[in-house]
Amino acid sequence: MSEPDPAADDHEGRTAPLRNRNFRMLLGYRLLSILSYQTVAVTVGWHVYELTRDPWMLGLIGLTEVLPYFCVAPFAGYLVDHLPRRKLGAAACIGLAITPLLLMSVALQWPFRSGIGAIYTAIALTGCVRAFLGPVYHALFARALPRRQFVAGASLGSIAFQMAMVVGPALGGMLIAVGGKPLAYGVATSFALIAVALLSRMGVTEPAPVLQRTPIFAGIAEGARFVLGHQVLLSALALDMFAVLFGGAISLAPAFIRDILHAGPEALGLLRASPALGAVLVGVWLARHPLQRDAGRTLLLAVAGFGLCMIGFGLSRWLWLSALILLLSGICDGISMVIRSTIMQLSTPDEMRGRVSSINGLFVGSSNEIGAFYAGSMARLLGLVPAVVLGGFATLGVVATTAWKAPRLRRLDLRELH
Repeated sequence: MSEPDPAADDHEGRTAPLRNRNFRMLLGYRLLSILSYQTVAVTVGWHVYELTRDPWMLGLIGLTEVLPYFCVAPFAGYLVDHLPRRKLGAAACIGLAITPLLLMSVALQWPFRSGIGAIYTAIALTGCVRAFLGPVYHALFARALPRRQFVAGASLGSIAFQMAMVVGPALGGMLIAVGGKPLAYGVATSFALIAVALLSRMGVTEPAPVLQRTPIFAGIAEGARFVLGHQVLLSALALDMFAVLFGGAISLAPAFIRDILHAGPEALGLLRASPALGAVLVGVWLARHPLQRDAGRTLLLAVAGFGLCMIGFGLSRWLWLSALILLLSGICDGISMVIRSTIMQLSTPDEMRGRVSSINGLFVGSSNEIGAFYAGSMARLLGLVPAVVLGGFATLGVVATTAWKAPRLRRLDLRELH
């Protein structure tokens, strides 16, 4: 099934996946595509507010992206399972490059004048192409690595993801300050085009073409039935989705800084970076010490730890304590992400990887945006601190329910899935 480099294939598979050239190319694609998307995300927020001075228009950015994502994701998974994966990934990255080019033309006021409609059109395009990025990555992951390296590979993929989530917004802000919005959009375009080049250099084999393809809606339903019928995979996805949904405290960081911690805007970067830093640190550890035994119990404990961190963050009154708690929440979230990704890779047949990854995206890919909406709504109803503390307790309730209803996940040893 996989075509790894020979150098990645000694000492009983314990050689680091980074010795595998194809996997390095794939990690580069993941890192650069997310960097492009994140650089655009922070720049377009600045751009929209500069044009409108209306906070409500900022809220529409997330909605404009999420709705196309949800509409396209099921079809994206089907296409990844039935068409050449590298070509689809390259096409998605070209779409990712078109977005900042369109936004750059708006920033330069040519050929658009006000351009607000063009901005939201570009954001909607981003939502459509983003639906392909995850399924392509997860499908090619299984072609680049042997199964015995999936756990270490998932850890490295988590590191690349979290690094892009940290560096992308910071880079976008720096580029705006140095050269304005056109420079930021130009760099984001370059990232997406380099990702295309990396995909084209991968030497993995594609699955044999299916002679008799399942009709598209029947194929999508087949993927959904697989996930719904797989207790371990379904419970892992649901656990992560509800944890992010109820634990969206980081989206309220600006309000906490002003009203609770009484700090300045410079504290926002500290709080925003802390969870991702924690995830990167634990990803490095797990890449060197892959989890095998008691993976299900570790997953449940990690998500419970995430809920406790949200409670602690809500109750904290000191900036550095809040940052430390968010760092710990990132460690817990990083463990959860690595285990969930490994379960998905080991459990999914190769011919269904695109559809299962798309369903994973529907579960967790946009839960940050939905969680931010939930957190903001609860904060308006209950106040900042009660909303975050309640979300933490709700996360603990989800963990307890999952442990009770999904005994196979609770007892999971990853070696059973090999």
